[in-house]
Amino acid sequence: MQNFRYYFRKLSRSTAQCIKIGSTLILIYFFTASSRCHAQSLMHPNAQIKFVKSQISKKSEPVYTAYKQLITLADSLLLTNHHAVEDFSVPGFYSDKEGQRAMAKKLHTDAFAAYCTALAYTLNGEQKYAQKALYFMNAWATINKKYSQFDGPVVLSYAGAGLMIATELLKNDPLWAENDLNHFKSWTISVYQKATHFLRERPNNIADWARFANLLSANFLDDPKELAFTISLIKGDLFEKIAADGHLIEEVKRGEKGLWYTYFSLAPLTASMWCIRQVTGENLFAATKDGKSIKKALDYLYYYNQHPTAWPWFKNPDVDIHNMTVGVWPSNLLEAMKDIYQTAEYDSYLSIYRPIIYKKNHFAWTFPTLMPVYLNQANNIE
Repeated sequence: MQNFRYYFRKLSRSTAQCIKIGSTLILIYFFTASSRCHAQSLMHPNAQIKFVKSQISKKSEPVYTAYKQLITLADSLLLTNHHAVEDFSVPGFYSDKEGQRAMAKKLHTDAFAAYCTALAYTLNGEQKYAQKALYFMNAWATINKKYSQFDGPVVLSYAGAGLMIATELLKNDPLWAENDLNHFKSWTISVYQKATHFLRERPNNIADWARFANLLSANFLDDPKELAFTISLIKGDLFEKIAADGHLIEEVKRGEKGLWYTYFSLAPLTASMWCIRQVTGENLFAATKDGKSIKKALDYLYYYNQHPTAWPWFKNPDVDIHNMTVGVWPSNLLEAMKDIYQTAEYDSYLSIYRPIIYKKNHFAWTFPTLMPVYLNQANNIE
C-alpha cells in the first residue's frame, strides 16, 4: 500500500507537469501562428528593434547617445581576436578565484564582442559588424568541444548567454554560411544545452541563469518542446523563490554577497519573463501570489541597494562601485524594469548612470538604455 501511494504521488506530479507543458505548447503555437511579427530574437524582438531604429533616426535621447556608445564599442572590437578553447575548464570560484576569473573572461569577453557587434549590425546594417560577430560565434562552435570543472557549466550559462543572443540576432541572416550555422547548432546542443540542462532544476540563481540560457538556445534551435518545458520550470517555482516581504529566500543566505546574488537572480529571472512574453504573450511581470510579486522583489533590492547598512541579513553587504567603464549593478536591471513598471524613483536614481551598458561578466540586461523594454512596444512606435 505504501509503495502504491508513493508511485501514485509520483505519477500525479508527472501528470501535472505534462499538463503544464502541454498547455504552454498550445500557447506557443497559437501566439506564434497568429503573429506576423513573431520575434526573431527573444531579447530583441522586431517591435523593439523598429522602435530603436526610429529613435536613432530622430536622434532622440537617451537612445541616440546610447547608440553612439554602442558603435564606439563595436568599432573597438573589430580588430580583436577570439579566446575560444577546446575545453572550457573553469575551477570553482571559492577554490581558485584567479583561475576561475581568467578562464571565465575568455568566454565573457568574446560573448560581449559577438553581442555588441551583432546588435550594431542589426541596427545599422553595416556588414563589418556582422562578420565580426560571426567570427566569434564560429570560433566557439568549431574550437570548443566541452566544459569541465566545478564552474564550467555555471559560467557557460551566464556568460554564454551573450553569445546566444548574438546568434538569435543573426540566425536568419544570409551572411551566416549554412555550414557554419549548422556547426553552431551542433555546439548549442552538445555543449551549451548540456550545461543548461544540468543546472536548470537547481533552487537558486544558478537555475535562473540556466533557464534563461535554455530559453535563448531553444528559440535559436526552433524547439517548441524545449521552450515549453523551460517555461514550465520558470513558472512552476516563481513564487517559491520570493518571500512575502520581497527578499529572495535562497540569495539572502550568501553572507556579504546577499545583495549581489539577489540582483544576480533577478536579472536572468526578469529576462526570462521578458522572453516568455515574446513566446506566449503572458505577462508574468504582473503576476502575484499570496502578496508575492517580482515587483516587490525588485523594490526590495532597490531599497537595500540604497540603504545597505539597513540590510537585515548581513552587516555591511557588498554593493557595486561607480564604474562607467563596465557598468554598475543593479542600474542595468532597474533601467530595464523602469518602463515595465513606470517607477519614477528608479528613473531618478538611474539618471547619473545613463547611457547604461553592463558588460562585466554576464548577459541579461546588457544594453538597457539603448534597447528599452515596453510590454506593448508597438504602441511606442510613431
